[in-house]
Amino acid sequence: MKIKDKKVLFLGILLILALVIRFAGKYFLIDEYADWFRGVIGFVVFIMGIFVLIQTAEIIEETTGVLSERTKIAGGLLQSFGTAFPDMVLGIVAAIMSLSVMKSDYERAINFAIIAAATTFGSNIYNIIHAAWCIFRQNLANKKGSNVLMLPKVPKFGVLSPMENHNNKPHINEIDASIDVSVALTILTTIVALSMVIFGKVAKAPSSMSGDLYQLIRPVGIFILVCCIFTLYYFRKSEKKHSTDKTEQEENYYRAKSNLFIILSLVFSGIAILFSAEAMVGAVEIFCEMLNIPFVMAGILIGVIGCLGEMIVVHNFSVNPNGRIGDAIVGVSMDNIVTIAGASIIAIMGGIFLGGNSLILIFQ
Repeated sequence: MKIKDKKVLFLGILLILALVIRFAGKYFLIDEYADWFRGVIGFVVFIMGIFVLIQTAEIIEETTGVLSERTKIAGGLLQSFGTAFPDMVLGIVAAIMSLSVMKSDYERAINFAIIAAATTFGSNIYNIIHAAWCIFRQNLANKKGSNVLMLPKVPKFGVLSPMENHNNKPHINEIDASIDVSVALTILTTIVALSMVIFGKVAKAPSSMSGDLYQLIRPVGIFILVCCIFTLYYFRKSEKKHSTDKTEQEENYYRAKSNLFIILSLVFSGIAILFSAEAMVGAVEIFCEMLNIPFVMAGILIGVIGCLGEMIVVHNFSVNPNGRIGDAIVGVSMDNIVTIAGASIIAIMGGIFLGGNSLILIFQ
């Protein structure tokens, strides 16, 4: 079998594996089975999900690099379409569940809405923390003038080389664009946090909930969605100066493929990430149920799962010797803006809330 056929076959296997853990895992995690059995299945689903996320993240890294060169669309924006949608969809699913029980069980609806909020907003924080660590290690490599491990004493997590050794050094326009996108993200996040505190305090919170309850109201959600779409469109162009080195170009299998093939590979990778993330969410819910973990903490854990794909791609960008640190920075910001767009859609639906304590936990 040719190498190119193996690539297609492997992506198909990843997609099937994601479907298997999504549907089979969900079936075996129901209450009819013993807790120990559900715990074992949940653990297996979690491990298999991580494997799918890691492998699909590598595909997204390769496809977005080639597609960005051809279309001149920012690699970080293309990456976000493959990795940020799990956050968005998981939050929207939780919001739909919230709205479905709003009239019959208001307290349960609020709990689902808190999960929706913690999933979308919480994942942004984890992405930024991870990106800050990647940049810190890159700066350390630049300062020392030698290779630095991404994670000290753990070579398997990759090596960051000094910027001067990168095959493609970041262009000043690329760095400027990444900073501008990060500033836009900061402004959008601030608007969300302040609007919830100023306009979204809920007068009649469930009696069982300690502290105040806040909602991202529909008018603000519409405004934020428009701002997110405008920001993504405004920063859509790539500022990266792509290499013309033939040796480097031959290393990437996707350079010989059509744009349609690359887009389909990116789409199927995103679908695999989504199904894997959903399956892993089911496993987390089981663990939270067994250990009596609060809903907001469950939402935060789900947020971690939702952004794993993004974090893996950003990690791969950072350790790429060809020089993709600019894509990493833009990608983090673009991912988080797409996630905020998902939160605004949830707000328009009317299903996103945060308790006072969780609001402080996520935004501080």
